[in-house]
Amino acid sequence: MRVLKKAAMSLLIFSLMGIVIFQSPKDGQAEIQTKSQKRELRAVWIATVANIDWPSKKGLSIDKQKQEFVKLLDDVEKMGMNAVVVQIKPTADAFYPSKYGPWSEYLTGTQGKNPGYDPLAFMIEEAHKRNLEFHAWFNPYRITMNHTNIKRLAADHPARKHQNWIASYGGRLYYNPGIPEVKQFIIDGVLEVVKNYDIDAVHMDDYFYPYKVKGKDFPDAAEFKKYGKGKFKTVGDWRRDNVNQLVRDLNKAIKKEKPYVKFGISPFGVWRNSANDSTGSKTAAGVTNYDDLYANTREWIRQGYIDYITPQIYWNISYKPAAYDILLDWWGKETSGKPVHLYIGQAAYKINNDSSSAWKKAEEYPKQILLNRQYDTFMGSMHFSLKDLNRNPLGIKDRLSNDLYRQPALIPTMPWLDNIKPQSPSIKSANRTEDGIEVIIEDHTLNQDSTYYAIYRFTGDIQGNIEDSENLVKTVRKTGNEQVFIDQTAKAEETYTYVVTALDRLHNESEVSIEAIIQTQ
Repeated sequence: MRVLKKAAMSLLIFSLMGIVIFQSPKDGQAEIQTKSQKRELRAVWIATVANIDWPSKKGLSIDKQKQEFVKLLDDVEKMGMNAVVVQIKPTADAFYPSKYGPWSEYLTGTQGKNPGYDPLAFMIEEAHKRNLEFHAWFNPYRITMNHTNIKRLAADHPARKHQNWIASYGGRLYYNPGIPEVKQFIIDGVLEVVKNYDIDAVHMDDYFYPYKVKGKDFPDAAEFKKYGKGKFKTVGDWRRDNVNQLVRDLNKAIKKEKPYVKFGISPFGVWRNSANDSTGSKTAAGVTNYDDLYANTREWIRQGYIDYITPQIYWNISYKPAAYDILLDWWGKETSGKPVHLYIGQAAYKINNDSSSAWKKAEEYPKQILLNRQYDTFMGSMHFSLKDLNRNPLGIKDRLSNDLYRQPALIPTMPWLDNIKPQSPSIKSANRTEDGIEVIIEDHTLNQDSTYYAIYRFTGDIQGNIEDSENLVKTVRKTGNEQVFIDQTAKAEETYTYVVTALDRLHNESEVSIEAIIQTQ
């Protein structure tokens, strides 16, 4: 696939039986297959701040919290997703026992109150049972959502002990990014989770320096004078460097502890407008990462500070100030040839819930996903958020389950982290049963690197192409030397050939096993 040039293209997209037609005044019409890709991250954000997604409200019993989360993961699995991004530190608090923040109020209703179990350990275990990647989502600087009263924080809150670290801005409290001790505190807090939990990735979103309040500057003049004056021309350059240092040093610390744990960031969708920088996007966004949030995403990409970037392109196709298609093309070029995955943050919350007429059309969201797949640089999507997909506005949940994400997908590899294939497993036996075809996978004793298996099925008695996503039936998590899989979709009147592969936690895939042929009954 090629990177599509949008500047000279009048874009008309529609979906019909897996085909998208792009119409260009120069090229006429070109049909491009948009069938499901074998490798594509399909993730959904599960927000805990203000109980957006989970728990549904504060103070639920342990059993009710667990029931709700299991139900959410079942929904995720049914939609064809392969990863969850769960907010475990929404406001300098924690969904796990921590030395760097109190228990979150969104669990019990009282900040600092022990919920009686370890939600993070539970959530990771349940996600991995379903072979879903678990991305632990941290908000590094935000302390409060709707007040500036430090006395309302839990008695053991680190912010109470280090009040000189705190900045009050826009009705909220923040850890001040310009203080070196704050940077180290945040890194240590993330490493606590990396060391103690089996997470697959560390994730941060767009909250670095806070979104600007009109007429008010962030109160860090004293810190700039102490740490930045004479070294940086402007306070903006200094602020960007503060964030760059956090991103760079955090990535190094993560990789030193566990080289396989990914680090990704989901920034605001616009780096800079072309009016301010000729290399920026042809947009007129009122907010930009570089100028307003002091998040220089370009630096992170070019210097290899992150493993993935997920720009939140929360606008519709052809939206004049910040068009989805224009920004998708810009981010595709920005990440091309770099050791970083490009995922797209998709605005599920806007479907049939936005004043724009585009979001009231059932095809807007599917068009965006189909358009994504035309880019070599596109590696997947993250959807905000799960509750919005579960509402099923304009049938999007059904569309994902039955069409766009109908076939399973493997998560793309990151060869700059690991490119060694695990050993091949074998099929110990394959037999028809009352419940379906039972495939028993046997793993080699020495194959310690395998984490899960991919099961492929071909109609007939000949093995087909495992790169065709239509042949991928299911992925299953490894739980021991033998793994049982029941194929409940197999038909009694068909002959099938099965092969399996082993994959490691960074999704490197082994060679295929010896095939197993199941004859018709």
